Amino acid sequence: MDNFIAEIQALCVNAGGKILLAILVYFIGKIIISKLVRMTENLKAVKVLDPTVKTFTVSFVRILLYVILVISIISVLGVPMASVVAVLASAGLAVGMALQGALGNLAGGIMLMIFRPFNVDEFISAAGESGNVKEITLFYTVLTTPDQRRVTIPNGSLMNANVVNFSREDTRRVDLVFTCDRLEDFKKVQQIITETLAKNEKVLKDPAPFVSLQGATNEALEFTVRPYCRNADYWDVNFSVIQEVSAALGEAGIRSPKLRVVQEDK
Repeated sequence: MDNFIAEIQALCVNAGGKILLAILVYFIGKIIISKLVRMTENLKAVKVLDPTVKTFTVSFVRILLYVILVISIISVLGVPMASVVAVLASAGLAVGMALQGALGNLAGGIMLMIFRPFNVDEFISAAGESGNVKEITLFYTVLTTPDQRRVTIPNGSLMNANVVNFSREDTRRVDLVFTCDRLEDFKKVQQIITETLAKNEKVLKDPAPFVSLQGATNEALEFTVRPYCRNADYWDVNFSVIQEVSAALGEAGIRSPKLRVVQEDK
């Protein structure tokens, strides 16, 4: 009996020592991983990378280091790797089904890096959300919306969705529709709008702004107004054109000048 108790005590001491060592390895490993990730971010070769590739690379390094840490903890606990492999193989189907979404997101992240439909800091609309791309990781893409919401979208969903990139082209077109009283001289109204756009320094001359009567109702004439601008000036031109054209129509005595804006995501 004494021998049995001694064996149990020795087993507990041995197991307890391994558990304590595993916990120690975990905490030390986390500290080392944090430092290695920071070192990776500060490497010259990484700093010169495109921000999109940089965030993806750092995310990949972090996950790889944690995988190494988990394998190290299993070894410290004395679990034979052959047994671990056998268990994973026997549960392969269940694990595969459970990780199907994650693997799809990983594949999506890799495809995003290859085809590059958008980069960090670009404004996009995809998967029902719109915002500036904050970061692209292995599994998720993070957007910051204009009202400062942080949206996390799985990469798999992005690869299967239509992505509208508002920042990729150098120029943007502002789409507006102005209306006035049905009895007004449409040529006069068209001239006033055209002259007002010509005075706006941020409206591009090439391509030239488009101003035309698009239709009429029983009460109003409708004019399509489409000035072009630099991408960075989109909102400035949008609001300044609304103010300037409305003021010019009012000063010219045009009756009931109104505005209908064609809504866009950005």
